[in-house]
Amino acid sequence: MFLRLLWESFVRQRRRKLLAGIAILFGTTAVTAMLALATTIGDRIHKELAVYGANIVVYPKAEQLAVKVGGVDIKPATGNAYLKESDLSKLKTIFWANNINGISPELPLQLKHVFPDGTTPISAVGLWFHHPLGSGAATITTGASELHPSWKLNGSWPTSKEEAVIGSSLSNRLNLRTGDNLPVIAANTQNLHITGTVSTGDENDEKLLLPLATAQFLNNTPDAVSRVEVSARTKPEDSFARTDPDTLSPKQREIWYCRPYANSISYQIREVIPGAAAEQIRKVEQTEGTVLARISGLMWLISIAALLAASFAVSAAMATAILERRGEIGLMRSLGASKASIALLFYAESGLLALFAGVLGYLFGSGLAAWLGAHIFAGSGVPAIAVSTLPATSIFIPVLLPVVVATALIVAIAGSTPSIRSALKMDPSSVLRANA
Repeated sequence: MFLRLLWESFVRQRRRKLLAGIAILFGTTAVTAMLALATTIGDRIHKELAVYGANIVVYPKAEQLAVKVGGVDIKPATGNAYLKESDLSKLKTIFWANNINGISPELPLQLKHVFPDGTTPISAVGLWFHHPLGSGAATITTGASELHPSWKLNGSWPTSKEEAVIGSSLSNRLNLRTGDNLPVIAANTQNLHITGTVSTGDENDEKLLLPLATAQFLNNTPDAVSRVEVSARTKPEDSFARTDPDTLSPKQREIWYCRPYANSISYQIREVIPGAAAEQIRKVEQTEGTVLARISGLMWLISIAALLAASFAVSAAMATAILERRGEIGLMRSLGASKASIALLFYAESGLLALFAGVLGYLFGSGLAAWLGAHIFAGSGVPAIAVSTLPATSIFIPVLLPVVVATALIVAIAGSTPSIRSALKMDPSSVLRANA
């Protein structure tokens, strides 16, 4: 009998059920889309801001030493303090190794361009270009070309120690073009073949960009790097992130250590690379955190508004349905039906409606999230190399299905409860006399 009454309520009130179902569908579609986007929004924003550089910088700890002579602060010259290139592989052994998606070591040096009438000084920097880092499935290809996708290259990046790329301003000043040869001298001599001209928009436009191994040879400093830029996926900074871990209790320190803050990743880098100092680049990191917080807030606002609208729509539809079924409710009560059984009937109607609309909302919302993800981050001015590495929003995220269905059930029950409570307060005799 219960199932028959349940079925008859859907057959006789198709319009009311359809309106309530559509309201739940719209609400769960919006929630699914926002949740699906939220699972990748951090990585997407990180990729968007990656064009502005790394968010962590590593350099020799000796550069932090303060030496006073005659009341004057003297710091070691950068050229006298180096990190080891061979230690950089240790970056993929830290706790948050998988969050490190790019590094770019640098070795600046001064060269002299040799030409028939004499020499002219040239600033140069040794870099990685498409360099493999890590082992096995954890191997990534990284370097300056990956870490700075906004750099505009006319030609190709160096693939051997005898090749180099020249900055656009330096190219114009020396009248050198792709395909030219460039004899240079420092501690050693090398004849370089220019494979391309690069425009970086910064001081590198006035420099010669060399493979790191070539710079080490010319500078006679094997295995040396002066600075390392690190691009890592991080959690936005909060007050706990700024805490000195050495002042925390062991339990709190473990929590701090196991959160992907830029500070905790920097701390782990200092642990594995001897003689290294590492710190976050606050301008990039704080910008990323601010943008992520604002977008997350907007997503929550949209989701809450959609659910409230759905709840009000369900409440209105249920109130109208109960008003139309007063006679049926009065008859059931007069025949001995308990309040609990009547409430269960109406809640079962709302629950079935929520299950069906919730599953459809999950399907539609997943498709909407994929469409939004593709269009929001496409054509935003990010270079093609950056866009190509953006994580794609999965069409279906299985873990969201039970969350969305549960949300639909909560909305349906919350919207139905006021009307059901008012129905249970009706006096059966009064209702039956009114319908007589």
